[in-house]
Amino acid sequence: MQLDLEKGSRPRILAILTLAVMAVFVVRLFYLQIIQHDHYVDQARKEQQKQWVLPAKRGEIYAMDGTTPVPLVLNETVYTVFADPKVIDEPQKVTDLIKRVAGGNARSNLDGLLAKKETRYQILATKVTRKQAEMMKEEGLRGIGFQEESQRVYPEGKLAAQTLGFVNTEGKGQYGLEEALNERLTGLDGMLVSVTDVSNVPLTIGDKNIKEPAKDGDAIVTTVDRNIQSYTEKALAAGLKRTGATNGSVMIMDPQTGKVLAMANLPTYSPGQYNKVTDASAFNNATISAPYEPGSDVKALTMAVGLDKGVVSSTSTYNNTDYIKVEDRTITNATKGQTGNITFQHALNYSLNTGFVTVAQRLGDGKSINLQARNTMYDYFHNKFGLGELTGIELANEAKGTVIPPTDQDGGAVRYSNMAFGQGLDVTMVQVCAAFSTIINGGTYYAPTVIAGTLDPDTGVLKPAAAKPSRQNVMSASASSEMRTMVHDARAAFHSSKDKKGYYTGGKTGTSQTIENGKYVNDQTIGTYLGFGGDSQKTPRYVIMVQVSGKHMNLEGGKHAMPIFTDISNWLLDYMKLQPKG
Repeated sequence: MQLDLEKGSRPRILAILTLAVMAVFVVRLFYLQIIQHDHYVDQARKEQQKQWVLPAKRGEIYAMDGTTPVPLVLNETVYTVFADPKVIDEPQKVTDLIKRVAGGNARSNLDGLLAKKETRYQILATKVTRKQAEMMKEEGLRGIGFQEESQRVYPEGKLAAQTLGFVNTEGKGQYGLEEALNERLTGLDGMLVSVTDVSNVPLTIGDKNIKEPAKDGDAIVTTVDRNIQSYTEKALAAGLKRTGATNGSVMIMDPQTGKVLAMANLPTYSPGQYNKVTDASAFNNATISAPYEPGSDVKALTMAVGLDKGVVSSTSTYNNTDYIKVEDRTITNATKGQTGNITFQHALNYSLNTGFVTVAQRLGDGKSINLQARNTMYDYFHNKFGLGELTGIELANEAKGTVIPPTDQDGGAVRYSNMAFGQGLDVTMVQVCAAFSTIINGGTYYAPTVIAGTLDPDTGVLKPAAAKPSRQNVMSASASSEMRTMVHDARAAFHSSKDKKGYYTGGKTGTSQTIENGKYVNDQTIGTYLGFGGDSQKTPRYVIMVQVSGKHMNLEGGKHAMPIFTDISNWLLDYMKLQPKG
């Protein structure tokens, strides 16, 4: 009996042990598959899923060609070629290939780079085109890779360079539109989280993929007209060549909207080769970023204030003696001999300082530029015309300038007498153009703008930008009409033969001293010309402002800047297909 029990116990023990082991496995599997299910699923997901940034495409920039947007800045895909020196087994073949295909885009010391076996990443060439990259891939050499990048290209070359700006190697906009609208142009990167195969290739199926699409930057359409910009740059270059001036700027504005049609600056640069520029001042858009004493152009603004306040008219007279006393200062005219009782139209024609100091006096008690007169001038110049204030134009580095208020200790009668004929204040060309547009367009101040709208990414249709705020009734329509006539007559008095017949053109010269280190420079003046044109007295179609300057050069508005205005004005009349009326 004892032997039978001994004989039967061994299988039972074995069975018990087997069941015990199985139970351990079952418990372990239950623990792993049920209790720890979420933990291991999460670990597997982390190992199988990869995350990629989906870069947003930077918005392109367009100009107008009449009513059609045309590209000024586009994006181009290029490649950076890199190598893993540890993997390279045929360095000479790699060197020969890179030199032969990449040419000038190859690094100069390829042999040395490939010899750095302790590193895993060496750049062999940059800005390689897609075709060049494909030619390299076809060679099938081990250890080289290609990194896709995007770079800006400029189908119109240097055109409107300072308006556009450029994008640096870090992808950030610098100067112009690129800097001012960097956030809008950049867009938002997207993200792709995807399960991959063993080669880390994203699988396109499965519910584990998470994709946040990139939002490309806005495609900006500027108000700049490509043809007007192109002609303006040529006319400016020709004008500088004639005069010998080294620097020049031109702004053209639609006085009925504040839209900038052209902004030209010389010297200029190529945005596609900005890294080769040795003088960074070439990046600046002088029309918005270089305040200066405007000189006699401002006489038109002073006259407009007098007309609007009803203290003078074009036919009002004053006694001109070629000088006028303001407190302890004596102010004289640059042009002598127009003495006696003369009209303010006559004073504008000959740009007589005494006439506009007299206008300033009549804004007060008629004898002095008292606080009432100064307050009135400041209200128009600064508050209504926007001198000495940022215009809000959508470009980087706009400068404010300075118009000293009458409450300032430096804002006395002498200061304001100088301001009446364009000295003692610093303003920018865009401020002057907007102010001049106001006094000749019927009396509405339009904030300057370079943005026409955006291109709809789906339809390619221009979506117009919202109108910027304007200031209505800055001056009366009747005063504005009289001002147009005065500016027209001032130009016609001496230069009517230069204009195309049958059109209505007006303009005013300006010659101003320059200030360096807080002092006037005796042998250096800036020449400017400010005017308008169109097919009728009632509706000016464009405002043009020209500025020329140079170190140790005495440049005059009438002699050096005006011919550039005349050239562009006569061309614009044809380009806009305006019909002569007379």
